[in-house]
Amino acid sequence: MVRVRIAPSPTGIPHIGNTRTALFNYLFAKHNKGKFIVRIEDTDRARIVPGAEEAIYEILEWLELKWDGEPYKQSEHLDEYREHADILLGKGLAYPDGSAIRFKMPKDGETSWDDLIGNKKIVFKNETQEDFIVIKSDGFPTYNFANVIDDHLMAITDVIRGEEFISSTPKHIQLYNAFDWKHPNFAHLPIVLGSDRAKLSKRHGAESILDYREKGYLKDALLNYMALLGWRFAGQMEDEERTPHVFPEREIMSLDLMIRFFELKDVNTASPIFDLQKLTWMNGEYIRMMTTRTLKNTLTDFYRDDLRITSILKGNSETVGLILGLAKTRMKTLSEFKDLVISKKAKLSPREKNIARITYEKFSSIENWNKEAILNSIREVLKENKIRGSVLYKIITGFEKGLPLPESLEIIGKKKTLEKIKSVID
Repeated sequence: MVRVRIAPSPTGIPHIGNTRTALFNYLFAKHNKGKFIVRIEDTDRARIVPGAEEAIYEILEWLELKWDGEPYKQSEHLDEYREHADILLGKGLAYPDGSAIRFKMPKDGETSWDDLIGNKKIVFKNETQEDFIVIKSDGFPTYNFANVIDDHLMAITDVIRGEEFISSTPKHIQLYNAFDWKHPNFAHLPIVLGSDRAKLSKRHGAESILDYREKGYLKDALLNYMALLGWRFAGQMEDEERTPHVFPEREIMSLDLMIRFFELKDVNTASPIFDLQKLTWMNGEYIRMMTTRTLKNTLTDFYRDDLRITSILKGNSETVGLILGLAKTRMKTLSEFKDLVISKKAKLSPREKNIARITYEKFSSIENWNKEAILNSIREVLKENKIRGSVLYKIITGFEKGLPLPESLEIIGKKKTLEKIKSVID
């Protein structure tokens, strides 16, 4: 049975690049009817960040990447690491180094493996490898040592991780050899890069999934976008007539669809570029696919602490439905809803106040209040005063853009519209 793991260290909250590695492990496990295991590598005690471990679980739970069994914490298994270090000492394959223990790397020959990404053989000359510490002076194992012991004892079949671990893999393989164990398959994912082709960081807009959640990104959109960071959909779909079609450029995918078609052979060998604009576009696509009811519930949860928004969402169901229908054509994130539906009083110049008076008069004369009549009046104001629509947006909403004015003003009604305009004139 396929068994994979993610092994984050609680020395920080994982950003989108690290979480994408977790997603690829999850997809591989579920595609192969295997197990997805969480292991917390918390042996670097000095660098642990309070709350980081809880954030790791929260990210996985919110994304619904459900792990199998209980999370495994390395700090709770120190005796096992010491026992295995003693085995190496007994074999003469490790030696004391002060109060630490160091592993003897062989100096002759080569260490190699066939990597599952790109199906390529990676080779290291053993003479380039130095002896390394397996047990530190504080009694805790190093990453390289605990990693191998855990993967063996947990029966991990496939190690899917970032390519930054390629240089450590010869150490891991030689440890497997020292214990006479078979090593798992290795798949080293190209790291995600920023727009300047440097390693992804916060300056490129890469934040933790929890930060994106707070900014109004949807979990389905985040999962979908992360899957495209290096994986190319190459599956067959069927239309309503059950005719097979190939969609190599398919971009909008559910998690179930990803699980169905995910294979490591379709992971690109080139490093993907993180594109915040594309993520935001995709998030908007997911918002537009939502039913009015789902969007209302999602927004109610997102704005649960904002009384102004929740009061709008609890209003007349027909009116709310019309507002949401308009809003989702303009929204790319949930956080944008607020600026679309909440107006503020703008500070107007004398000329803008005069235009506000003209607009008030035009709107007052409309007998049949509907979007067509409102649009005609707006066009007259714009043409007669040689101004752009952003000026009217500012007068009516306090912002320079927002929901389509004719449609939104029809929804709120003539009386409230005139009250809005009069308040800024006064």
